[in-house]
Order: sequence, then structure tokens, then C-alpha cells
Amino acid sequence: MIADPIFSADEIEAARVRFAHPVEFMMGAVKMEGLPAPDLPEVAFAGRSNVGKSSLINALVGRSHLARASNSPGRTREINFFVLDEALRLVDLPGYGFAKVSRSTADKFQNLGRAYLRGRPNLKRVYLLIDSRHGLKAPDTEALDALDKAAVSYQLVLTKADKIKRAEVEDVVARTTAAIAKRPAAFPRVLATSSEKGAGLPELRAEILAACEV
Repeated sequence: MIADPIFSADEIEAARVRFAHPVEFMMGAVKMEGLPAPDLPEVAFAGRSNVGKSSLINALVGRSHLARASNSPGRTREINFFVLDEALRLVDLPGYGFAKVSRSTADKFQNLGRAYLRGRPNLKRVYLLIDSRHGLKAPDTEALDALDKAAVSYQLVLTKADKIKRAEVEDVVARTTAAIAKRPAAFPRVLATSSEKGAGLPELRAEILAACEV
């Protein structure tokens, strides 16, 4: 879905091999005090509720049920940590926006995610997931503002790209890239992915390894 190769064939293959190594659920944290020691590089996945975070994590590591996916928005109410090859952690953050829970409950676990983003010294990059069928929405813009303010490096990943036509994917990639062009903490490349079809996943794996320098 991207015209020019981002990574070499060797880099793509190295990332495929690394993500085929053992991966396991480590823990779920409901308070900052319960986070694991910051002794491994971490990348975090954030996005609106039901954008496909769990499905993307599962697809990246080739496991069907590692991260628990749900059709009910707002089900992830803790920070979930997954360890890949004893070398890095994939972190599933609580979703934001239209969670079908009480306002106080939603605030509680969304604030937990914000606290993690602000205070995690070993966090190498945040992958902010955007539904390719809808593009950037107001809650996403709020998330971008918060990440810029916290000076946390982030990269936008479009999900469910198989649900729209290729020309539409290229259009939303272009529009999203333009929208973040002047944002100080945004990584300039926007990736279009499909957890179901596998599109964009080889590049995302390589991006993660490059960000973590592993």
C-alpha cells in the first residue's frame, strides 16, 4: 500500500524472525505502582475503543488469542504487557472514546494510560491506531495533542485497511500524513495495515525493532 520500500528485504526478514520467537502475556496493571520494572524497551499501542489494538498485536506475533479482543468498546481497563523474545515488551493501553462504561470508570482507566505515557522512561514509541474507514476524529486529535505535550514519540497506524478500496487507503494515508506534518512528536511515516489480511505488518514489525534498537 506504500509505493517505495521502507525497509530492506533483510530488515523485513529479520523482523519476521524476531516476531516469530516466543511471546507471552506478562501482566495487567491497574495502577502505576503495579507496573513492571522499566528494564526492557517498550512500545505501546493506543487508540479509540474498538479500533483493533488487540487484533493488531495478535497479528504481529502470529497468535490468535494472546491479546483479548472484544466487540464491546471499552473492555480493556488495564495496561497489558506482553514480552517478546525476552527482549522487548508490547503494551496494550486502555482505549479512549465512546466506552460503554460509566464516566468515572472510563476516566479511571484512561487516566491510567495517560500516566503511563507521561512517566515511562523505557517507552520507545507509541503506535496510535486509527480506523482507516474513518480517519482522524476529535478524540484522536486530543490524543495527538497530549502526546505532543508529553514529548512522547508516536507513529500513526491505520487499521482495517482491507475494508476500503486501495485508492481510498492511499487517500487516507496522504490526508493523515498531512495532518501530522507539523506535530513535533509525530514520526512522519503513516502505515496502513490489515490484521486480517496481513498488509503492512512486515513494515510495522521492522518499525518496532528499529524504534527499540533490538
